Amino acid sequence: MTAPLSPSRPSDAAPSGDLPVVRLLPKANARAIRHGFPWVYANELVTDRRTRKLDPGTLALLEDNERQPMGLVSVNPNSKIIARVLDRDPAAVIDQRWFEGHIARALHLRARMFDAPFYRLIHAEADGLPGVVIDRFGDTCVVQPNAAWAEALLEPLCAALIAVTGVTHVLKNAAGRTRALEGLDDVNAVLAGSAPTGPVPVQMNGAIYLADLTGGQKTGIFYDQRPNHAFAASLSRGARVLDVFAHVGGFSLAALAAGAQSALAVDGSAPALELAQGGAEAAGLADRFQTRQGDAFDVLTDLRAEGAEFDVVICDPPAFAPARPALEAGLRAYERIARLAAPLVAENGILGLCSCSHAADLSQFRVASVRGIGRAGRKGVLLHTGFAGPDHPQLPQLAESGYLKSLFFRL
Repeated sequence: MTAPLSPSRPSDAAPSGDLPVVRLLPKANARAIRHGFPWVYANELVTDRRTRKLDPGTLALLEDNERQPMGLVSVNPNSKIIARVLDRDPAAVIDQRWFEGHIARALHLRARMFDAPFYRLIHAEADGLPGVVIDRFGDTCVVQPNAAWAEALLEPLCAALIAVTGVTHVLKNAAGRTRALEGLDDVNAVLAGSAPTGPVPVQMNGAIYLADLTGGQKTGIFYDQRPNHAFAASLSRGARVLDVFAHVGGFSLAALAAGAQSALAVDGSAPALELAQGGAEAAGLADRFQTRQGDAFDVLTDLRAEGAEFDVVICDPPAFAPARPALEAGLRAYERIARLAAPLVAENGILGLCSCSHAADLSQFRVASVRGIGRAGRKGVLLHTGFAGPDHPQLPQLAESGYLKSLFFRL
């Protein structure tokens, strides 16, 4: 197993009295933190010379401006999110046993919801592990430690994961966008066992998907869209389906499994489309499945010029507005996608539009989508609004945890 980084040995069971103390400024919203908000921003914390010298990932005791203890936090002086609340108990010890408790609670929830061990096991703050994402693929787990404290404590985290779930292989995926903001590297690693020698088959909604756990996007597959795949599939029996930004065929393969007449998957990544094709072949759906590689905006434009028409069109792009500075440009991109996709939808057909942007809330995304549909000369009725599946729980105090939105219109 790869040895973890150790910023200041923040963990191994150091008593709380040995930990540094960080303190909120008077203007900070201590009440929100006490009520469950998990982050402290850099402009809310006293950042004296001692605090600025703390190594990223250091554990510390958080106090309010009146020196009343609030809990145990991890500190990264180099991040806009300077502190993340790990435990409301100031005396908590962040060791393997602590991790085991959180993972066991998360596992208990997933075991109640899913018949097979293929799901998101840990969804960061909502499962009590800020910045940590763990997706499970049978006896393999892929860990994204997107915060410095988790990178520092990979060893007890990995040991706890194996002890609780019984998995034999644990991979580290370092491709998370927020790792750079935390000052972390982008080097993947095998933490336990071995990496798979090929794509891992995942069965969802009657389809078979091939997940590349070592070279694919994110952890290899997007579990969050599972219920939205199912809803789109329920409208696709006998339909001609267009799946744009298809990745490994999320919407198109589910639609074919539900009886779609045909499906065209569009993506800019040739390897992703090869995996989609492999999934279609594995499920016996290849005779009704086609792929087309290219820039989505260009392909949508070309399809219209070709006079193409589909009964169900789904667009599931990457985050156009991953952060607030990109919000306006991102909303324009969502509007453009809707404007280009709407003309391809047959009369009384279905248009599904998705956003995984943290910065664009549901209302803003809906307005951009409706505007794009209108500018394409179409009228739409909103049939359904979908979100991430229950293995991606939301922390009510943290709006960012409700990032995924899916809108389904009849045009």
